[in-house]
Amino acid sequence: MRQAWEYLTIFLQADARREADFVEQFRDWKEGIPQHTPEAMIPQLNALGEQGWELLHMQPVWPGDKRDLMITDTSGMRQWTSTYFCVFKRPTA
Repeated sequence: MRQAWEYLTIFLQADARREADFVEQFRDWKEGIPQHTPEAMIPQLNALGEQGWELLHMQPVWPGDKRDLMITDTSGMRQWTSTYFCVFKRPTA
């Protein structure tokens, strides 16, 4: 019998202010912790892992108005983002 899977897609935000105590343990931040350092997502990722979710894909994205995604900027300018589109899976019972 084949293994069945369920999937979860979610946007995660890197927000070091929310996870400052956790982020401080990773480096000696001589110039201060960057507000959107990716290490700030680790507690969220760990919480999903504890629920049995395995991360399959993570991609930085520029979210649109209705939680849709902007792939390219029409002006051609670089965009900075702290939002990541993530895909997880876990086995179904």
